[in-house]
Amino acid sequence: MSNTKPSTKNNIPVKSPYVEVHNGDLVFIEKEINYNNTVFGKVYPLKVRDLPDQEKPREKLLGLGVKSLNLSELLSIVLMTGTKKEDVLSMSSRVMKEYGKSIFSNPNIDLKKVSQDLDIPITKICQIIACGELGKRLFDKNINGVKTIRTADDVYEYTKDMHGLSKEHLRGLYLDTHNKIIHDEVLSIGTINSSIVHPREVFKPAIEYGAAAFILVHNHPSGISTPSESDKVITEQIIKAGKVLGIALLDHVVVARDSFTSVPVEY
Repeated sequence: MSNTKPSTKNNIPVKSPYVEVHNGDLVFIEKEINYNNTVFGKVYPLKVRDLPDQEKPREKLLGLGVKSLNLSELLSIVLMTGTKKEDVLSMSSRVMKEYGKSIFSNPNIDLKKVSQDLDIPITKICQIIACGELGKRLFDKNINGVKTIRTADDVYEYTKDMHGLSKEHLRGLYLDTHNKIIHDEVLSIGTINSSIVHPREVFKPAIEYGAAAFILVHNHPSGISTPSESDKVITEQIIKAGKVLGIALLDHVVVARDSFTSVPVEY
């Protein structure tokens, strides 16, 4: 029985049907089918040079427009090159998988720490941060209109970009008197506990932007949205501080890829 393989270049399949998502990353998969019709796949890291011309990020942008590119592809165009150890598209995919959109939106992010965590040159991290800041300054307002948050379901829907992140992110959604978001900020990246999250950092944006109330949301990379005891302690501390300042914490929502849970405390 024939076991004909797809055409390859340097042992890497070059036809676009073999480009698939594997563990959140784009990869080449060389498929073989045995006599039981069982599919076996050999996974290869995706490199820009291995892609068909029409699927390379820059050519894809030119041919299909900027909307056709995902975030990793857009970032690869900004970074332009990878390193000796890693292709630019693999690097971009890893950045988005580890940090998501927060790498662009967190004004207090530690550039050196991010560089060390990701094992990426600091010059590349500076490029990413500068790109994010440029976008914020040019497009200060939400072009899709101001989002109103009324329920935990709204929070879950609004924060889709952080559900599958591999690092824990704490995010503050700051609201006006009509529950419309006036500011959205990543407050902390890493394990969320009371020794790291200080009420001062949570309320600083609320005061700066004149928020009437706010909502906290953080993700559990484990995929389980059940709040921990530490989550409850932090929430209670923030509620007490909010009563003193007159700025209410409306909810603290824990999100995961397929679920969400509000932290059960007395408000």
